[in-house]
Amino acid sequence: SRFIPVNSAAIPENLIESELFGHVKGAFTGAMRDKQGLFKVADGGTLFLDEISSVPMNLQAKLLRAIEQKEILPVGSTRPEIIDVRIIAATNKDLVEQVSHGHFREDLYYRLNVVGINIPPLRERMEDIPELVDHFIKIYNTQLNKQIHGADEAVLDAFKSHEWKGNVRELENVVERAMIMCDSNVLQLAHVPPIFSSKTAAEEIEGGLKGSVRKFERDAILKALQTAGQDKSKAAGILGMSLSTLYRKMTELGIPSKE
Repeated sequence: SRFIPVNSAAIPENLIESELFGHVKGAFTGAMRDKQGLFKVADGGTLFLDEISSVPMNLQAKLLRAIEQKEILPVGSTRPEIIDVRIIAATNKDLVEQVSHGHFREDLYYRLNVVGINIPPLRERMEDIPELVDHFIKIYNTQLNKQIHGADEAVLDAFKSHEWKGNVRELENVVERAMIMCDSNVLQLAHVPPIFSSKTAAEEIEGGLKGSVRKFERDAILKALQTAGQDKSKAAGILGMSLSTLYRKMTELGIPSKE
């Protein structure tokens, strides 16, 4: 059976009715012949309405009728057409909130929300990033005629520290851009936008700073122990910390208690 995806937000508002339900010849200026709508094209299969919240309010009633009555009325026609279509709808907006503000029909919301699936934002499922990156690499290898085998670990680490406010679409755009820039068979930090490489550089500086602090603390404790003749209580007094804190620090820094 057919699967017809439709990005509702990408269709101009003045064309969306004709795109979904079709039109007959002469229905409007430029309608030189009958045209099947996407509901009719998907007859016997599935119609995926992405960004369903973008469908204008005046068309939502017609959409509701198509779902409930299993029939459509092409623009300019007086003869309904029977259809058998499974509807899957998706949105990145809170439809309950849209309903409360009068931007989405309540009856259409409940008619669509038979089996709801909530997909968390990408920032809440960072473990999916490597698999998604591989998926997009396969897609754009074909489109861009490339032979890229994967992404460097540094790239994946940088991706995992990003907020991804644009979710999976943003990730896809970044991967596509990186592949266009890539001149090797592996995506490197040099191929991704500067925001990712600069963030990684900042993390490296932070890591280096933490390493320097650890070395300073370790050297100070060893010096205090040496000065105190390995007496832990005296060494703690020299360092201005409690004995329990000294023991904890020694454990964290890998200093044997016998030193």
